Amino acid sequence: MQMADISRWESIKIKEEKQKYLEILNEETKLLSQDVEQFATINKDNQKYIDDLNFDITNLKISVSSFVESEASIEEFVERIKHEILSNKSNIENKNNILTQALTENDELQIKIDSLNKEIEKIKLEVNNSTKEAIEAFNQILNIEENNNYALVGLGDSERKQCHFKEAIEYYSKCLSCHPGNNYALFGLADCYKAINQYKKAIEIWEQYLVHDDRNITVLTRVADAYRKIRDFKKSKNLYLKVLDMEENNAYALIGLGHLHYDFKEYKDALFYWTQMLEMNPSHVDIRVLTSIGNCHRKIKTFEKGLPYFEKALELDPNNFYALFGIADCYRGMNQQFRSVGYWNKILEIDPKNKVILTRTGDAYRNTGDYATAAEYYNRAMDIDFDIYAALGLALICKGEGKFEEAADRLNQLISGDPKNYRLYIDLADCHLKMNNKKEALETLHSFQKLGIKNQAINDFIDQIQEN
Repeated sequence: MQMADISRWESIKIKEEKQKYLEILNEETKLLSQDVEQFATINKDNQKYIDDLNFDITNLKISVSSFVESEASIEEFVERIKHEILSNKSNIENKNNILTQALTENDELQIKIDSLNKEIEKIKLEVNNSTKEAIEAFNQILNIEENNNYALVGLGDSERKQCHFKEAIEYYSKCLSCHPGNNYALFGLADCYKAINQYKKAIEIWEQYLVHDDRNITVLTRVADAYRKIRDFKKSKNLYLKVLDMEENNAYALIGLGHLHYDFKEYKDALFYWTQMLEMNPSHVDIRVLTSIGNCHRKIKTFEKGLPYFEKALELDPNNFYALFGIADCYRGMNQQFRSVGYWNKILEIDPKNKVILTRTGDAYRNTGDYATAAEYYNRAMDIDFDIYAALGLALICKGEGKFEEAADRLNQLISGDPKNYRLYIDLADCHLKMNNKKEALETLHSFQKLGIKNQAINDFIDQIQEN
């Protein structure tokens, strides 16, 4: 090998070593973004937490700058980073102290959070700008050593960050075929399979990772999430609980347990975990936690208890769909339809073509006796596309106005299109009763029973008719 070639090889090896730091940097940037996102829900000691974030961001900025600009050796590269971090740490703390004195607590926190988000975006931009150069360096390494693990993982990471998951999987898989157990390749490969909803494959790979590091909370929560996605309740819950044993009140585990129990219709248990999440930091709660608690109360029909959580969420975000929907539905459940109308209409101001909300609004007006306005909303829904509940609403308006034959005709048409909808049979039978036709009412209900579907509401209505 000529001297020039040796020099080139050494240069590439230096880039290769630096790439290891960049890989770590990319992961830390991702985790830092998650930290900021979770700031309002998991932080108890605001000032200390912000200081830590400021320090992490300074660390990352220096790392990126050094990686892109430095021509130094690896040893000098690492020493420079250490020196810059230490020398800048005191400056960061001094700036935070000045801000603490100059601003109120709320203004201070908001300004710092905004600043942190901007810094993170700058870091992401710097990393993205270096992607092309990094890819060129990785390929140069592979030209010399075709199975180099750092280069293969680096190329996999580059493709994954561009959402080219198929290409990323090929690089990670090639790395693992030559270097079994490479943690970076395992982590990246699992994330790829998760991104394309192949959760079982993701689980298999993460479990290989856990063989080397079975106390990695980030991986454990990801595996628990994946088991939740494939509806393996037991394994998912066990992993979430393992995380809580390792780190009490871990936000991701508590939120995951809430979703797990909610998905399996265990609403009281979901309520327990989400309430625990709320109690950790009630003054900086995540809106999603509030609406999740409210939804649990909706499911167990304790509407009056769920209402305050949706109202609190709406205070934080006046246009939040889930908060508006929750409040309207709670009032519906409390039989206060006149109160729900305003919230349904607020959603329609934001999303005027939402068929479900148009129908719900029509139901609210119909239940308050305003048939003309109700019909307007039902017809708006039907103009978008056929909707059985809007069509049912129009039939019930006819019934409410005493037009029983027209209502019966509409209901018969709906039954022909949806023969297993028991509610249609009940409303049709009631129309026959209103027309003093008890025989037709019973025949309607018996025709549903002949379908072989057991339904207590149908049985109860038959008993009620026969007793009178």
